[in-house]
Amino acid sequence: MQLGRGTRVALRIASGAILAFIYIPIAIIVLYSFNESRVATWPISGLTLDWYRQAFADPGIRNALSASVEAAIGATVVALLLGTLIALAVQRYRFFGRETISFLVILPIALPGIVTGIALSTAFRAIGIELGMFTIIVGHATFCIVTIYNNVIARLRRTSASFEEASGDLGADTFRTFRRITLPAIRTSLVAGALLAFALSFDEIIVTNFTAGANIQTLPIWIFSNYSRPNQLPLVNVAAVMVLALSIIPVYLATRITHGEGATRG
Repeated sequence: MQLGRGTRVALRIASGAILAFIYIPIAIIVLYSFNESRVATWPISGLTLDWYRQAFADPGIRNALSASVEAAIGATVVALLLGTLIALAVQRYRFFGRETISFLVILPIALPGIVTGIALSTAFRAIGIELGMFTIIVGHATFCIVTIYNNVIARLRRTSASFEEASGDLGADTFRTFRRITLPAIRTSLVAGALLAFALSFDEIIVTNFTAGANIQTLPIWIFSNYSRPNQLPLVNVAAVMVLALSIIPVYLATRITHGEGATRG
């Protein structure tokens, strides 16, 4: 359908307005992280890197950043293992309850974070597990599995099982077939899913707030705890830029990997 000139202009203006509404506030936060003044005033009085130096020297931010990275890596590893195995089982085998399992795997990403957080915290306390890094990783893995599962099962649906069957007919066992046939076929989907899972875990705050306990602060929780303290606001802006960068970069790389593969296949 051919759109009129007026309609095209209106759509471009609307698209630009939506993008501006989303990204201008983020750009302002980035700009404020270089603000010379401790007070967030507009226009900014000058530019400085002092807040970045102070942030990297601040033990609270360093510990929170380290905890966020550790939790994201742990959740990604768990999600890679479980998400891949579930995707292989659901896509390559037929069994009773297969569709139900698929639905239950995807469900956590749709549940409100506060519900998941409360449920996990209650379960951990009920079975006597102390809240800490382990419980954060488990909590994050519940929704990170979804990204791995969706990526892997989408790739498996586009990959014929005949190669795996031929490998078995030629005498290869299950593990050799997986290593030589299946893994190369799903490799890029695993990498893209892992990058997305890392980004999803790194900036998560709601589930983390219920599973971290009193002794661990991730970077998003540190930001939330210090946001209302005027003296800490410049460092909060810098920490927000860190979260932004470490969330955008994996998503960008995952996009490049999947688009690059599509271009190669084309």
